[in-house]
Amino acid sequence: MAPAPQPRLFYGWVIVAIAFVTIGVAVSARTGYSLLFPEIIEEFGWSSSLSVGPFAVGFLASTAFLPVVAWLMARGGPRLTIPVGGALVALGFLAARWVTTPLELYLAFGLLAVNGSMAMSYIGHSMFLPNWFVRNRGLAVGVAFAGVGVLGAGLLPALQWAIDTQGWRTACLWVAGVVAVAVIPLNALFQRARPEDRGLRPDGDAAPRPGGPAPVEAVVDRAWADTDWTLGRALRTRRFWLIALAYFCGLFVWYALQVHHTRHLLQAGFDGETTAAALGLIALGSVAGQIGLGALSDRLGRELAWSLALLGFAGASALMLAITRPDPALLWTMVAVQGLIGQGFAALFGAIPAEVFAGKRFPAIFSAISLIANMGAAAGVFGLGWLFDLNGDYAAGFRICVALSLLSIALMWLAAPRKVRLVAGVARRRAAA
Repeated sequence: MAPAPQPRLFYGWVIVAIAFVTIGVAVSARTGYSLLFPEIIEEFGWSSSLSVGPFAVGFLASTAFLPVVAWLMARGGPRLTIPVGGALVALGFLAARWVTTPLELYLAFGLLAVNGSMAMSYIGHSMFLPNWFVRNRGLAVGVAFAGVGVLGAGLLPALQWAIDTQGWRTACLWVAGVVAVAVIPLNALFQRARPEDRGLRPDGDAAPRPGGPAPVEAVVDRAWADTDWTLGRALRTRRFWLIALAYFCGLFVWYALQVHHTRHLLQAGFDGETTAAALGLIALGSVAGQIGLGALSDRLGRELAWSLALLGFAGASALMLAITRPDPALLWTMVAVQGLIGQGFAALFGAIPAEVFAGKRFPAIFSAISLIANMGAAAGVFGLGWLFDLNGDYAAGFRICVALSLLSIALMWLAAPRKVRLVAGVARRRAAA
């Protein structure tokens, strides 16, 4: 009697669907601080650098928290790690309702909300989501991360509406409730770290298919791929530092634009509804960007897709520099470039290190790369706030963003992930040739 057909891909896409919801809520909550901090400045009269500081502090606090995330992921998997992060985010937004001093602001938003979001957003998912796919890794991660755009397009305008109609403190209560209801139980019940937990293999294969084609050999550097990578070994390689610095530059630009978007556009003369709509449309555009660049990277290579994404960020930074008055053409061009192209690099965030440093200790290695990347995010957020206080505008900051985008491209080509493993599309073409 022939064995029953095995499920293919099904549970891997369940994992992607759960990640889609979780990351969308997490990043929308974190991004929502860019809508909150102008209200905080207006209420308390604090400076830009002081008011935006919790975002930077949260990323710096992750230097202590990310090793804990890696440790939890190695022992309890995402079913434990992501709910812990969700609880911290919900608690942070709940505590924000009673903020009256800068210290309380930094504890609520920085230490709890932004820091806790690391476990439930891109970084936490990048520690296990690549395990589920090989042939379509970039596409799968891109679909999961596209939740930021789909949910952000609705959640961010809803948050702005809550701020305008009920005040920023009540809006924080709504954010805490969404995280608690949508994230914690979903992951605690259904999330899994690897396909072996379901009796599957990557890409949903239950077993090699009899009579099917032999798998395409994607390894280029056999000695590198066969190394039992530990954090110590990875730290002694040039490739680790090139990737980490490319990520530092990329996240500097990403979060500098994301957090200071609202303040700059308001200063240029746009109203609050338009700036919130622009932020939501950037998130919506990132749906196509992340899925498209993720799929493209599976076929043409990670370096090419990375270059396109960072050119998108360079273009968005240059357009922000050009926006000095309410010019709708420049605004919506910037929104399209940043969302459709720039934010596509999120689909590559976990795929590149997973292919270069594959192994049992990958979460620890990825957490170290993420620490350096988060320092870039903190530097971007704080640095542009400081430059604004110094100069009265963001011009110097946006010029720095253009330069760092181009530097990130150069660093990734020097790191050359393609010289370790080929992506599936390139491997197939070479095998056919």
